[in-house]
Amino acid sequence: RSLVVVHFWAPWAPQCAQMNEVMAALAKEHMQVAFVKLEAEAVPEVSEKYEISSVPTFLFFKNAQKVDRLDGAHAPELTKKVQRHASSSSVSAASNDGAKEDLNVRLKKLINAAPCMLFMKGSPKEPRCGFSKQIVEILNKHGISFSSFDIFSDEEVRQGLKTYSNWPTYPQLYVAGELIGGLDIIKELEASGELDTICPKAQKLEDRLKILINRAPVMLFMKGSKQVAKCGFSKQIIEIMNSTGVDYETFDILEDEEVRQGLKTYSDWPTYPQLYVKGELVGGLDIVKELKESGELLPVLKGEN
Repeated sequence: RSLVVVHFWAPWAPQCAQMNEVMAALAKEHMQVAFVKLEAEAVPEVSEKYEISSVPTFLFFKNAQKVDRLDGAHAPELTKKVQRHASSSSVSAASNDGAKEDLNVRLKKLINAAPCMLFMKGSPKEPRCGFSKQIVEILNKHGISFSSFDIFSDEEVRQGLKTYSNWPTYPQLYVAGELIGGLDIIKELEASGELDTICPKAQKLEDRLKILINRAPVMLFMKGSKQVAKCGFSKQIIEIMNSTGVDYETFDILEDEEVRQGLKTYSDWPTYPQLYVKGELVGGLDIVKELKESGELLPVLKGEN
């Protein structure tokens, strides 16, 4: 048969039993597809060959070639992949070349998606192999700014990037679209002190806060936005600000925990909202109320006082 779906499962995992039911339903719908169950621990050499590190894992084969992979109990994703692979008929050599070209274009875009790109197993918060965990720890230790791509999420990218870069293993680190290497290379660069010169540094929080505070002549850090205030104090200060007719910008501290906590320390002001004029802290709601009552608010907002 053209498509074979292999479920690597374990009898002790309840999510595997659930996915077996999903497979049974898909088998009725797609009579032309072969669905196979393999107990992962009973065939260790096969599991090792296909890097089965957790159950359930699904592998998709066409004409004895692995074409896709799904890690985890994701019924909608499994259904989608089965439908996609079952409906795509065998492609001609010409269209296969076209597919290769499309993949290379996609890989180039991914590699250049950020100044520093890490292709890894899992995510920086949840690495799914020891090598990926180690490389993330090194990059974080050196304050390096990087984006990542989980190669488990896309089998086409996972296999294609090995050929594209002529590098057979993961993780893989790229800077400015150029392959730097895997974990061993990164360790060598760290030991020689070159890592800090090659990789872009993450912007320091203090520098970022300075830029945000000076983003507009009048900046209000609040919960929510001008349009939708998300606390009573923020709502009151917005009403006062709008009544002055002075133009101002807002930053929603609920959307950035780093800024929310960092700005309290930076300005030595423990609560929100916080109002800044020309990069200087004016204060919170109580201060703004006092300034309004004394008639000083408008001159302060215009930078005259």
